[in-house]
Amino acid sequence: MRVLSITHEAGLTGGGGTFETTTEELAHELTVWLTPREDAPAPPAAFDAIMVFGGAMHPDQDAEHGWLSGEVGYLREAIDEGVPLLGVCLGSQLIARAADAWVGPGPSAEVGWHEVELTGAGSDDPVLGAAFPQRFTAFQWHYYTWELPEGAVLLAESASARQAYRLGERTWSVQFHPEVNSTMLDHWLTMGAAELPVPQEQLRDETSVRLPEWNERGRALCCAFLARAAALASS
Repeated sequence: MRVLSITHEAGLTGGGGTFETTTEELAHELTVWLTPREDAPAPPAAFDAIMVFGGAMHPDQDAEHGWLSGEVGYLREAIDEGVPLLGVCLGSQLIARAADAWVGPGPSAEVGWHEVELTGAGSDDPVLGAAFPQRFTAFQWHYYTWELPEGAVLLAESASARQAYRLGERTWSVQFHPEVNSTMLDHWLTMGAAELPVPQEQLRDETSVRLPEWNERGRALCCAFLARAAALASS
């Protein structure tokens, strides 16, 4: 399959992490689009699956990041064309915006490891239900949240925020970060030390324990999404 990874920051800070490496390990053709610096490599319909990841910017900062509105339009086209789509953190917020749902600051931030619970629909979902147990601890780093787009199904939630939804049968969004790898997290914890709710070393210690299993969950989610995209393409 042709798979597009939409990213927002170069170098160590962003990107698709384990999702990009997993996609390549599965022998799919991966294209990476760094939206702040590059034009779209092709229309959404040219791809069999699209993944859109996080960034330090917020989804309503069009004045500071003029490319945001263009990306939202691209995601709206992907939804309309029925291209299988998976959004992560900022990506989930931009998909919600593309689907005309409210997106804005949440009642509280979630930074670090937080418990998430699948809904009944989430446990039955062919993508999230294939990767996660009913309760799990997820790595989070977000200040914004979203209302469910019209017709979307809530798949997961935490004590502070909605965490995942499915829109139709081809679009998934998660607020947490299943894509993070050790290189990305090392950079985030260093550069974002002032934002951490606990001392940096405490969070590093917790991360060293939790990250190996979390990376397996991330790979499982990526595999489940790509398998679903392949099944949709052949149906």
